[in-house]
Amino acid sequence: MTSVAPGRSWRTVVGVSALVTGLLALFALGTWAAWDFTVDDAYITFRYSEHLAEGHGPVWNVDGDPVEGFTNFGWMVLLAPAAALGWDLALTAAVVSAALGVLVVGMLLRQGHRLGGRLAAVVASLAFVVFLPTYFHVNGGLETVAFAAVVLRATVVGLTALRSEPVRVWEPPALVVLAGLLRPEGVLVAAVPFAVWLWRQRHDRIAWFWTALAGVVGLGYTGWRWWFYGYPLPNTFAVKFGDLDAGWAWVEDTATVVGPLVLLVGLLLLRRTTRAQGALVLGVVAATYIAYAVSGPSMDYLHRYAFHAYPVLCLGAGLAVAAVPAATATAGRTRHRRMVGAATGALAVAWVGLWGVLSEQLPLVANYGVDLRRSHEAIGTALAETAVPPPQRTLAVSDAGAIPYFSDWETIDYLGLNNEAIARGADPTRVVSEQRPTVVVVTAYNPGMPRAAYGLRVTEATAGYEYIGRVRMREGYWQHLFVLPEWAGEVAEAVERRAAEEATDDPGRYESSLQRWFDRLAGRF
Repeated sequence: MTSVAPGRSWRTVVGVSALVTGLLALFALGTWAAWDFTVDDAYITFRYSEHLAEGHGPVWNVDGDPVEGFTNFGWMVLLAPAAALGWDLALTAAVVSAALGVLVVGMLLRQGHRLGGRLAAVVASLAFVVFLPTYFHVNGGLETVAFAAVVLRATVVGLTALRSEPVRVWEPPALVVLAGLLRPEGVLVAAVPFAVWLWRQRHDRIAWFWTALAGVVGLGYTGWRWWFYGYPLPNTFAVKFGDLDAGWAWVEDTATVVGPLVLLVGLLLLRRTTRAQGALVLGVVAATYIAYAVSGPSMDYLHRYAFHAYPVLCLGAGLAVAAVPAATATAGRTRHRRMVGAATGALAVAWVGLWGVLSEQLPLVANYGVDLRRSHEAIGTALAETAVPPPQRTLAVSDAGAIPYFSDWETIDYLGLNNEAIARGADPTRVVSEQRPTVVVVTAYNPGMPRAAYGLRVTEATAGYEYIGRVRMREGYWQHLFVLPEWAGEVAEAVERRAAEEATDDPGRYESSLQRWFDRLAGRF
């Protein structure tokens, strides 16, 4: 007997070590493959972070009225110290997100094993690391992975409370505040597991103390935001919220990818012993997705908004797979029950892995980073390098990310995300014409000039400007530049120089294709 136990223990150690090593290797490989990717919207947050670090406050334009053109206040504040230190914010955001991604893997392993056993841990962690979009969200620069990690942790706390196991009394209220700071809908999402915990602790005065403290902090933050920005919700809600048609399209697209995981988690509802677990997991997922189902979120590249609850679905799928054998096989047929569970788990992992690779957006997103650098970043950097004096450093754009960030010029976002007047119905053409910025950038989906772009009537808004040319981001995506005559030569020369320098990253190739991505990864250009 003494010789068997050590052997089993050794096999267990080797198996766990191999699993952890394999998961981390896959995670590192995926992160490296998507390393070039940073989404344009992330530079909106970076701009606010830099202005905060410089002492101007979380504002879009230093000398303008405050406007909240972002939905990730906590993430913006987190990046501000890095901005103060002069660090590359895209790199900082990617490193922080990668570290949080590793924590998510560890959480899925540990909590999956604790709540459902070995099979649950394997399925939950594998479903997360084989999902290719994970790595573009890690590198995207936004709060996506951070928010998903907080939602997962809040769910774990709720599941722990269901088992009547001890929970740090301050953690559930703190997670509600943290989730709300990362995204406005985070309060609703984290409130689901929080309610489970609070009900279990309803007779505990310490729990109510921490709940009240969290409420004071949350109300204080909300009141300050309302006072500072003038509105109770971020400006982006005025632009995006309420598009039910786009929301339904989002639901259909999301259901294709994660629908089977949702159905699998639903199996937990069939057994009395797992019903509460299933209800909690599905409640968190529903609370996460409802905001997007009624708003039709933009920039939903590779299921970004669905990813907010994706680790929770991975954990729920793992728990469901572990429960499948007990629900489908008779007692005593242990081997057969394990095979049923393993086969179900393999199908779940294969499904999300396959759909992550087959996404129609993948060829575009895989090449997005280098395309953004040679177009938006090149234009923004060129503007910053010109001799245009500060009072005339003004521009108007619809892609209000990298161009305003790298130029740091005062910017009219005529899409409206960072402009309260336009977001609430003002005519973009009138706003741009009245302010008459030095540069107007018009986004187009072909080399020709559009008559209108995001509500901007191009001919009217650019009357009296000089057209200096266009910069191609990729096939079917161009930025046309108009400049006031007195600065046209200066700006044209700077943009041409910068665009030529950035084009060396991907010489002469603009197509959205996986082959172009593979060539770049292989170092063939």
